[in-house]
Amino acid sequence: MYICCVSNGVMKRRIFLRQTGLGLSGLLGLEVVFASSMPKDYIPLMDHRQDPFKNLNKHKQMIVLNDRPLNMEAQAHLLNDEVTPADKMFVRNNGITPQKIDVKNWRLVIDGESALNGRSFTLDELKTTFDSYTYQLVLECGGNGRSEFNPPAKGNQWTIGAVSCAQWTGVRLRDVLERIGVKDDAVYLAYHSRDQHLSGDSKKEAISRGIPISKAMMDETLLAYKMNQEDIPLIHGQPLRLVVGGWPASASGKWLTQLSIRNIVHDGAKMGGQAYRIPCETVAPGTPVSDKDMCIIESMPVKSLLTYPKSGALLENQKNLEIRGHAWAGELAVSAVYYSIDFGATWDVCHLSAPINRLAWQHFKAEIQFPKKGYYEVWVRARDQNGVDQPMILPGWNPKGYLNNACHRIAIKVV
Repeated sequence: MYICCVSNGVMKRRIFLRQTGLGLSGLLGLEVVFASSMPKDYIPLMDHRQDPFKNLNKHKQMIVLNDRPLNMEAQAHLLNDEVTPADKMFVRNNGITPQKIDVKNWRLVIDGESALNGRSFTLDELKTTFDSYTYQLVLECGGNGRSEFNPPAKGNQWTIGAVSCAQWTGVRLRDVLERIGVKDDAVYLAYHSRDQHLSGDSKKEAISRGIPISKAMMDETLLAYKMNQEDIPLIHGQPLRLVVGGWPASASGKWLTQLSIRNIVHDGAKMGGQAYRIPCETVAPGTPVSDKDMCIIESMPVKSLLTYPKSGALLENQKNLEIRGHAWAGELAVSAVYYSIDFGATWDVCHLSAPINRLAWQHFKAEIQFPKKGYYEVWVRARDQNGVDQPMILPGWNPKGYLNNACHRIAIKVV
């Protein structure tokens, strides 16, 4: 058992969990002081029978933002690996995770108005019918960094840890679609999943998003069944998920049961209104924006993340420090990464590696020499192949708090 950092929202919801007949003192191993004052049907926060995280095999320093649906993020220093391990990969759910997965009888149905020949595949049929491919792909929640927006935006208050670059193995979506046959009027590829709507209503989908056909046909768009050379963990979409690198992770549907080839922009759950959309034109902070003036997020913006050292590092009797991190730019490559120790007054270049494949993040490092003892902040800024830089401050405000790609900063004390 491990203990995650838990938000106030999680704690508030747990007081409504249903009581069982077990004695609380015996359950917790301690006397419950002031037990006589507890409200009726109250369950203590430390009742591990109700712990929704105990079987996730997540790193103990992951931060839980919400438990219904489950959402958790990494801290920057946990993301230092070149390939993100499963225990440090963020979780973004919209519904309730399936609890029983029958892999042997799992089927993926492919249909839709623009499918020439609808049919279904078992997992084994996908593996044996089509060639397999492996790519490292960046998945980042569209709301990563939402907590910094002001006026505040509703939703999970992600800081910087809703991003990953794991290794995914599967079949190219394009190969499967070509086997089905795609009509000339095809516009969108939509996914449908096994997760349950929070209301419990089986007629409602928790989320059903998609991607344009052009993105579905790219080499790196996968129907994945392995993550880091192992079966995909349940929480990350076992046994089959769509993996769409470089776009908001909401496009990468988990627990896939059906794909629909649409002749319209998909109109499923979380596709309309203001979900995963930003104003088509820049607006002043706090400005109301009508749904018709919102555009769907596609390629994510250029961004970088310092993963070493951990913010707050103390350097004793030394003035040199190696920094490390990753940079990515949606559909584009990163051309340069710079660091500053004087609050952005001057910038020095980092050593930047090439991506292992398209849509993977790139690793950077630099050796910093601090001129004297004192407090410093290390800032990093990435530039994409089109010459677009990360902003030093928050980018354009939007009602849902999407696409915050402001420079990442860490604090250093040299003593």
